[in-house]
Amino acid sequence: MTGVTNQPGADGHGMHMADAPTERPAATVLDSAHIGNIEGAFGTIQLGDDAPRAGLKARLGTLLAVVGPGLIVMVGDNDAGAFGTYTQAGQTYGTSLLWVLLLLVPVLYVNQEMVLRLGVVTGVGHARLILERFGKFWGAFSVIDLFILNALTIVTEFIGISLGLDYLGLPKIPGVLLSAAVIVAAASTGSFKRFEQVCMTLVAGSLLLVPIVLMIHPPLAQVAHDFVVPGMPKGADLSKVVLLIIAIIGTTVAPWQLFFQQSYIIDKRITPRFMKYEKADLWLGIVIVIVGAAAIIAFTAATFAGHPEFGNFTDAGGVAQGLSKYVGKTAGVLFALALIDASIIGAAAVGLSTSYALGDVLGLKHSLHRKISDAKGFYLMFAGVLLVSAVIVLLPGSPLGLLTVGVQVLAGVLLPSATVFLLLLCNDSQVLGPWVNGPALNVFTSAVIAVLVVLSLILTAGVLFPDLGAQAILDILIGGVAAFAMAGAGFLIYHRLRPAHLAAPPIDRSHRASWRMSPLSLLTAPKLSAGSRIGLTVLRTYLLIAMILVIVRVVQLALGHGTPSA
Repeated sequence: MTGVTNQPGADGHGMHMADAPTERPAATVLDSAHIGNIEGAFGTIQLGDDAPRAGLKARLGTLLAVVGPGLIVMVGDNDAGAFGTYTQAGQTYGTSLLWVLLLLVPVLYVNQEMVLRLGVVTGVGHARLILERFGKFWGAFSVIDLFILNALTIVTEFIGISLGLDYLGLPKIPGVLLSAAVIVAAASTGSFKRFEQVCMTLVAGSLLLVPIVLMIHPPLAQVAHDFVVPGMPKGADLSKVVLLIIAIIGTTVAPWQLFFQQSYIIDKRITPRFMKYEKADLWLGIVIVIVGAAAIIAFTAATFAGHPEFGNFTDAGGVAQGLSKYVGKTAGVLFALALIDASIIGAAAVGLSTSYALGDVLGLKHSLHRKISDAKGFYLMFAGVLLVSAVIVLLPGSPLGLLTVGVQVLAGVLLPSATVFLLLLCNDSQVLGPWVNGPALNVFTSAVIAVLVVLSLILTAGVLFPDLGAQAILDILIGGVAAFAMAGAGFLIYHRLRPAHLAAPPIDRSHRASWRMSPLSLLTAPKLSAGSRIGLTVLRTYLLIAMILVIVRVVQLALGHGTPSA
């Protein structure tokens, strides 16, 4: 599979050199629809418009046209699973775990900023880059695990919709099917701009949480303290607290986000010229997702404090009932509507990340700028995964609780590997050239990967051995930290002994604005160090074993074989 340079793309209908602006450098184009005007929900930027933005009005107009990918991926992350996890944290432990959200801010930004750069500079989706740079195994693995995980995640979105409908007293079957149809219809108009306008309306719908906060008036001083001062709930079971913290991390930093934002940025036709505006868009999204998560935890904690339901979490539907009981019917209705809104935008974003990735790898036309008749495979995959997931939720006897647990665990298992490939791609000079990571960013991301691996081990062990005690969790934490500390020390010693061997050539970043990745067919195979090859082999082995064990365990529980304490 190869990329092209302003010539017929993977679809055979790419832009010819005569059609392309002559002043633009060669770049990889997998779908000719990815070249053209930036058509955002709130404005348009013409292709070739490189004029300087002088003045506040011009900059604001540019930001309004560019804004979208960061907001959608972040608000979509506050989906049904997030509502369930955040309300569980608030109803069970009050506001004592708010500090976890603050720690996630740099992780969210670093991860999504790296995929932002990859999308803008390369013009190639995340799954395709992994396939081209690391081979068929990892390319197939990334697409297959993304498809499975995304399908299960969309199931949880429709669970959220059904819970909201149940509370509102609306029929579940037509409501869920109608929601799926609305999502498919919004994406299938052949107008990127129209789809983004729908998504921005859903983003605005997340503001339904604001009046709930105003009605409840959670203690702001306590909220502010717990947001910035780490602490553990007094008297709580450490093992349960740690697993909930991991769930918060897993629902806030998810693999689908990487694939979605990179492809969506490409489909929106954003170029390096507008990189800083896209970063501002990302920051807006991060602020909204963190503030929204904190609000959910805070008003849930304040609602149930001192009542029998505190510490007895059931699901998001139970939270809506509690809000109605202790705050008022309006609060319950607003929460149910916010849950449905979040579930719909989550399902749309996760579904698109799937069809984008498959279209990228299979060489299909994959753009929201295309009509259904011009991209049948792309839209068929999008509609198919949504409708199948909706039907699963509606089937009598479906193990919805176990599917939700399975999503959290698989996301936790796969996130470290996704971040590993993200880091490797962002250090590939053929892929990013002058846009590659700097040393400080590499150190931070490596530390994040180490933490994610340890948390992944704990989460996997917690599912396989539900009676896993606090001491066992501490042993895994201490052992994991010690192992990575030893690896880091070994690297530093080797660096001091062989500085010339590890020294990277200086990077000329002066020509970043005009630099694009060359066509995929012209790139040479990446040169991985012995350490990287060993690390990837270990990672491959761990992922295969962990995924098989987790899936087998969840299936056993779904079929009634074994008990939670097994």
